[in-house]
Amino acid sequence: MSNVELPTRKSATKGASAPKPEKVRLYRRKGEAGFDKPSLAGLIGRYVLLIFVFVISVGPFIWQLSTSFKSNQEDIYSFPPRLIPAHPTIDNYIEVTNTIPVLSYAWHSLFVAVAVVITNVIFATMAGYALSCMRFRGKAIILALILSTLLLPGEVTLTSQYLTIKSLGLANTLVGVFLPTAVTAINVLLMATAARSIPPAILDAAELDGASTWQRLRYIAWPNMKGMAAVVALMSFIGAWDDFLWPLVVLSDPTKYTLTVGMQYLNSSFGSDPRVIAAGTMIALLPIIVLFALSQNFFFRGVQDGAVKG
Repeated sequence: MSNVELPTRKSATKGASAPKPEKVRLYRRKGEAGFDKPSLAGLIGRYVLLIFVFVISVGPFIWQLSTSFKSNQEDIYSFPPRLIPAHPTIDNYIEVTNTIPVLSYAWHSLFVAVAVVITNVIFATMAGYALSCMRFRGKAIILALILSTLLLPGEVTLTSQYLTIKSLGLANTLVGVFLPTAVTAINVLLMATAARSIPPAILDAAELDGASTWQRLRYIAWPNMKGMAAVVALMSFIGAWDDFLWPLVVLSDPTKYTLTVGMQYLNSSFGSDPRVIAAGTMIALLPIIVLFALSQNFFFRGVQDGAVKG
């Protein structure tokens, strides 16, 4: 048989331009087929719903902020409410700092919140990895027990938690405040959901290569779980900072109060000034607003990474 020289890829395409892949648009321009143009009634309904949600969610905050800057001569209960004070003043904030030691109470709240964040991120990560990526007997029972704790309101276990903390000698201490929330069931489930997205084949390959459990957790699982860890950290900080009932039960010494508990001194036995209470609320809320503004990119990125992917 005669040898037939087949044309190479280069010679076959020489002189003819290769076809370019067609670009696929992921959107449609207005007027094209398939573009759903909302009707006037639908557009009005959307804006009405948006305004309603805005008023319900943001309205109370704006009213509190406006009240905190109003003087005693202004009516704070007028309707419609006047959101811009006629004579703005900071006397209400000065009154708060003169009534309670704001910096001391804020430091106590910061200590508890940071401790809760650190312990929840560490323990929830390890527990979530174990429940999703490790095989051991009784895993289903442990998961069912964790889920069952979500069905119980916090007030049900309040007495048992206090007796436990008292028996450990941690009553009236800041350690006793943060210890019951050092790791919560919801954070464990969130980290378990994030760990479940890791392909088992990667973990099995690392195990065959001799990687230990800590190495698999550190170099394989953690990069996939740190987005959800940011969500856990932020939600844990907000929950610990805003907690009122549990610190009120555990702490009996006013010098050890957290900020939210210390705010009760703004209500005297002879009456209370809503303007001063509003100023105290703004002081307690300011750290959360600053924290969320600085970490919102990590928060939404963690929510996106932990979402169900189709």
